[in-house]
Amino acid sequence: MKIVVFAGSNSEKSINLKLATYASSFFKDDSIKILRISDYETPLYSPEREKQNGIPELIEQFASEISQSDLIILSLAEHNGSYSAAFKNLYDWISRIPNRKVWDGKPMLLLSTSPGGRGGAGVMKAALERFPRDGAQVAAHFSLPSFNDNFDSEQNRLTNDSLIIELREVISKVMLFVKTLNR
Repeated sequence: MKIVVFAGSNSEKSINLKLATYASSFFKDDSIKILRISDYETPLYSPEREKQNGIPELIEQFASEISQSDLIILSLAEHNGSYSAAFKNLYDWISRIPNRKVWDGKPMLLLSTSPGGRGGAGVMKAALERFPRDGAQVAAHFSLPSFNDNFDSEQNRLTNDSLIIELREVISKVMLFVKTLNR
C-alpha cells in the first residue's frame, strides 16, 4: 500500500508533520512518502491568476501524489480556529483542477495537534465537515492535545500511554477500512 503523509502546515518545525510521520510508523510493510507542503508553494489562488496562468505545475504534482496513493495521512495545523493559509491555498488550487475532487476518493487518516489542550479541535471539525464533500473517505480521526506535554520530539513518539492506545485503535480502524475497500 502506498501512503502519502503530510501536514497542513508549512512550518519547518511542524508538530503536525511530526505527528503524521509518527502515525505512519505503525504501517510497517507499506510504502510511505512524506510530503512537505512548503515544497508546493504557489501564488495565492485567485480566479484571475487561474485564468491568466492556469493551474500551477506544483499543484498538479501534489494532486498526482494524492491520486497515486492508497491512503492519505494528514495532520492539520490550526491557525485561528481553521486551516493554515498555506494549506488552504494548496486546497483551493487543487479544487480548481477540472473533473477532480480534491481528495480523489482516497481513504484518509485525519489528525490534528496543537500546543493547547483542544488539540486542533476547530480545524478538525471543519475538515470532518468539508473533506468528504471533496472526495475524502475519512476512515478515522485523532486529535492530540497539548503536543509538548504528550510527544517526545527527540525520540519522535507519544509519551502518554492512554493516547498511544487510542491512536493504535484509530490506526487499526484505518487498516480495517482500507482492507474492506480493497476486497
